[in-house]
Amino acid sequence: MVAEFSGVSKSYPVYARPVDRLRELLTFNLLRYHTDFWALRDIAFDIRRGETFCVIGENGAGKSTLLQILAGILAPTTGTARVIGKVAALLELGSGFNPEFTGRDNVYLNAAILGLSRKETDVRFASIAEFAEIGDFIEQPVKTYSSGMTVRLAFAVAIHVDPEILLVDEALTVGDIYFRQRCMRKVHELRQRGVTILFVSHSMGDVKAIGDRALWLENGRMKEIGPCDQVVTHYLAAMAEKDTAYLELKAPAPSEATTAPGAALVTTAPEVLTTIPNIDHRHGDGRAEVLGIGVFNTFGDPLHLLEPDTRIIVRVSARALQPIAHPNLGFMLRNHLGIDFTGTNTLREGHELPPMAAGGIVTVDFHLDLPSLYPSHFSFSPAIADGNLTHYKMCDWVDNALTLQMGHSDGQVYGYLHLPCRVEVNSRLPRSTRANGIASTGATSPAAPTGVVSW
Repeated sequence: MVAEFSGVSKSYPVYARPVDRLRELLTFNLLRYHTDFWALRDIAFDIRRGETFCVIGENGAGKSTLLQILAGILAPTTGTARVIGKVAALLELGSGFNPEFTGRDNVYLNAAILGLSRKETDVRFASIAEFAEIGDFIEQPVKTYSSGMTVRLAFAVAIHVDPEILLVDEALTVGDIYFRQRCMRKVHELRQRGVTILFVSHSMGDVKAIGDRALWLENGRMKEIGPCDQVVTHYLAAMAEKDTAYLELKAPAPSEATTAPGAALVTTAPEVLTTIPNIDHRHGDGRAEVLGIGVFNTFGDPLHLLEPDTRIIVRVSARALQPIAHPNLGFMLRNHLGIDFTGTNTLREGHELPPMAAGGIVTVDFHLDLPSLYPSHFSFSPAIADGNLTHYKMCDWVDNALTLQMGHSDGQVYGYLHLPCRVEVNSRLPRSTRANGIASTGATSPAAPTGVVSW
């Protein structure tokens, strides 16, 4: 165990007026002119050696305060925080950098703060400068740096002091995609070396990709702690419910004609799926429920493997438990990192379902043409809501109800998917575009080949 929080709370004094701070000082703090804002309340957890521990939550939940206590920058108001090992912290853009000093000077300054001697920094400096890739700016004052250059240098220093514990607080989100990928590879390398990492991020894909456990903070309190997949799923569901509640507040009042119990007939689909293979988490107001989901080929046979460049049918059945004025049935497709890859619903596809009375059942088939996707597993999360595309109330959402593996395509897939493409070599664009500065050599012949190569 390298870190332990026991009953940690942190408060900040909040003054209604600046003069109240002075009045309190003049009374030697015998009289209170402030109220306490508790950024953290009764936080208790431990971090094991070599573990990647992630902290998630909304803005203002207390994540940065928690990391600053771990880094020794802040002291808890109550409780105890114990950390064992050399800590390197990347909390804010260039925190600890002197803007008047050059990048080189700041490297030596921060390395000294983190426990390296000048001789040790001399040995590491070339590697730090190479990783940061800011070129001659290493000799310029930090105040001339962009935010991306600052975080490049800060991250390069932090990972080269051989930390036992690395604290990262959303610093990688400002970097370009090239540097961000390098940083993530370095984080994976540090994990393999047994470095303990505490990672704060709003990117749930990154959390699920590198995390072992996650702590969800809400309003300064522990909401949940456990495996990343489980905590992230619950967190995303809560955010979806919060968004739904916000949309409901802004939604126009429905007319009585569409919400009256007699506005819809009780109907039952001729074919109904009643099997949900898996339920990671389920949320909604319960006025309707997803009964089942399945993926089939065009002959109606259940699929156990997705094949690239084929047509599939995603079937979802749902039942109304109360009258649903504007039912909208759909699903979300997620990749192996839990990132929402794509999704659709009946309204998105231009199909408006009739109102559903209590007890009514509907089955919707989504006919999809799969592109050439990279080989991995993908999960389907079905849902039914009441409303339109912008103002709706979620009735039932089933996380990762069905997971299928994507098979290998005939050719290599670069990135996430291969787009259908036709290649033409040495051909001419349509005549309407030739006025846009396109030069022609004039070396053509009626017998010349068209130069079209397609696949």
